[in-house]
Amino acid sequence: MTIRVMVVDDHPLFRDGLRAMLSSVPGLEVAAVAEDGAKALAAAREHAPDVVLMDIAMPVMDGIEATRRLAAQPAPPVVIMLTMSDDDLSMLAAIRAGARGYLLKTATQDDVVSAVRGAVLGQAVFGQGAAEAVIALLHAPPRTSERPFPKLTDREYEILDLVARGLGNQAVASRLHLSPKTVANTVSAILVKLAVPDRAAAIAAARDAGLGRP
Repeated sequence: MTIRVMVVDDHPLFRDGLRAMLSSVPGLEVAAVAEDGAKALAAAREHAPDVVLMDIAMPVMDGIEATRRLAAQPAPPVVIMLTMSDDDLSMLAAIRAGARGYLLKTATQDDVVSAVRGAVLGQAVFGQGAAEAVIALLHAPPRTSERPFPKLTDREYEILDLVARGLGNQAVASRLHLSPKTVANTVSAILVKLAVPDRAAAIAAARDAGLGRP
């Protein structure tokens, strides 16, 4: 059986290197490559890969949102995140989006190949330390007496809640009578405090914590 793999990464050198490496492995075939999440969705429909190696931080559409949309398709491919993002919230957001594995770009060739082969057999594949981190997060007791994200100011918490409802910066600014620039700067500060790579990961973390409800 030949496993058809799609590589999704916005860095050409890494993308091309990974494609060359996979193409040299017996039983693996690089069916497609894409440089962002939106192009990955189109390529997946056209080439029907078995496994997608997906970066997280990409322009146009990040890997977590692309994974969520791929998972909603009929007969979706298995997605393995292959990223530099080693923070717990990114891992949890990726798993909740539908990823079946999580590897760092520092993984060895053998690790990547083993992950691809294991994924098509239904295995969940994680790099060193990722499995323990995800399990700890999933089994952490819910916070009942403490507001989520205590590092956030009241204003940041309010804006995060609105962003988690799906409002854009302009809509949040209108709702709170702020300038769009102030909202954009506050969202950037929220990303830093939550240690997440992008807006989509912040929304996923906020919704996991119960924010974003009408």
